[in-house]
Amino acid sequence: MDSFADSLIAQFRGKRIAIVGDLVADQFLSGTISRVSREAPVFILRHDETVTCPGGAANAAANIASLGGTPLLIGIIGNDPNGSELRKALESSNVSCEHVTVGTEPQTTKVRVLAGQHYAAKQQVIRIDHEPKKEVDAEIRRTLCSALESAAETADAIVISDYNYGVVDKEIYDLALSISKRRLIPLIVDSRFRLTDLPGATSATPNQDEVEQILGPNFKDTDCVSLMERLELGSLLVTRGNQGMLLIELGRPPLAIEAVGSTTPVDVTGAGDTVIAVYSLGLASGLSFAEAAMVANHAGGIVVMKKGTAVVTVEELSNSLETNAPRSAPSAA
Repeated sequence: MDSFADSLIAQFRGKRIAIVGDLVADQFLSGTISRVSREAPVFILRHDETVTCPGGAANAAANIASLGGTPLLIGIIGNDPNGSELRKALESSNVSCEHVTVGTEPQTTKVRVLAGQHYAAKQQVIRIDHEPKKEVDAEIRRTLCSALESAAETADAIVISDYNYGVVDKEIYDLALSISKRRLIPLIVDSRFRLTDLPGATSATPNQDEVEQILGPNFKDTDCVSLMERLELGSLLVTRGNQGMLLIELGRPPLAIEAVGSTTPVDVTGAGDTVIAVYSLGLASGLSFAEAAMVANHAGGIVVMKKGTAVVTVEELSNSLETNAPRSAPSAA
């Protein structure tokens, strides 16, 4: 590990990041195809195993914990076996559920079915989503607000991870924004197609598709500048898959950041969660927007080369920075 990586990882260690948003159980059901059914022209999949991983806001928390930070996770876990499996997965990832609320709905779950023949790589053939059927009730909403107030009072940054499953509403967002302004800590937003409803944050990390939903296809850098100003952000970090990232920052020219590593990903599941986790750790550690984005770009490049919902480790991030980053310590913002 060189001086840059040494200094960076040391700054990450112990940083407290409050993450409020939708907790998802990412399940991977794998099986072996051995024959065709006599009942219908379909393959029969013999179940091998089902693995549950933290997804959504829970995945962002797992990435923060993996890099030595302290995630303060606020959200809802379901009152069913999938919720219990998610809780176990969080605990095994060193993520505390102290501020997590047990809901009245079954756990939001994404089941990815992976199939293949003997001695062949298994591929995803279908995804089955179990989504909440009703809005969060008033009592649970009050519990979430109370948990956010408690967690954010000791946090070095706040992350909004909105997958549009109901946890993040105007009340929760306004509370997070108020705390970030009062305590002068960064507020970073990742929202699935609701970014325009969440103005005023320190930064936001939409992907290319989400920006196209707002600006239309073939948007230009100047369009992103206008969007950033419209949403009253300090910066806008657009993730662009194998094209890297685009950072828009007040008072600076747009910065294109090339992708690190292979441009042919193995699996992009949860890559955005990893990016916002590392980006928030960087900003909480005093890095500039550009420095934090650069490090998050390395982390994203690592996890897309892993199968399933994954986290980046200290060793992996250090090695990537050592190989590709400038050999100088990060400077404070």
